[in-house]
Amino acid sequence: MSTAVDHRAAVAAETAHLVRTVRSADPAAPVPSCPGWTLTDLIRHTGSVQRMFATLLRQRIQQRPTSRDVDLQLPADLADYPDWLAESAAVAAESFAATDPNAPMWAWGADQHARFWARRMLFETLVHRADAELALGLRPDIDRALAVDGVDEFLVNLPFAAVFAPGTAQLRGPDRTIRFTCTDADGDWLVRLRPDGFGLDPAGSDRPDATVEATAADLLLLLYGRLDRTADTVRTDGDQELLAHWFTHSAF
Repeated sequence: MSTAVDHRAAVAAETAHLVRTVRSADPAAPVPSCPGWTLTDLIRHTGSVQRMFATLLRQRIQQRPTSRDVDLQLPADLADYPDWLAESAAVAAESFAATDPNAPMWAWGADQHARFWARRMLFETLVHRADAELALGLRPDIDRALAVDGVDEFLVNLPFAAVFAPGTAQLRGPDRTIRFTCTDADGDWLVRLRPDGFGLDPAGSDRPDATVEATAADLLLLLYGRLDRTADTVRTDGDQELLAHWFTHSAF
């Protein structure tokens, strides 16, 4: 699914949003959607991922890296973590500016180009921004176009995620299909579970075995496990055991 989303600019915007959200919050506040994490852990993870991805971009890696070691320049004072996160986005922006997004490059997902990393960084940041808001009792407000692109990015890359999401290896079935549909935008995806794995099929007119419908934002939060499929804003139909199997094993 092609999009007009500027992933590089959106990384900066989403990071700034996250920084504003956490700046005056208690660094030790728990983050229920990331069990065992505090807001400090959330910020540290998000900024570390940005710096790691930026390093991969600068190196133009052509094969899976053997080390994840990066100079994170972590602050000594917890109060300085929001500023450190903002600096992490600046580090990422420098790498974006120096990299042709269409340059061939190793990536763990479907798109073997540098642009993969900007898109992946965006949704890593956006989802964790939502985590911070949920932790503080706020309802995440997610741009519709970003949410549609995020659903697509998740479903396109999930078949390649078994290295760090081993449960996805269980997403198999005897030719069973699930359709995910946005109720407020042009977004429709058909996932097919086969005996040898799973992946996206063209969203044709055949009746799927199960359906999931929600706004683009809620569908994104649902796929990332930040919303339950029993929520009032989500509509499901068809084979509920198939849906239970999907959501049990698609954790990212």
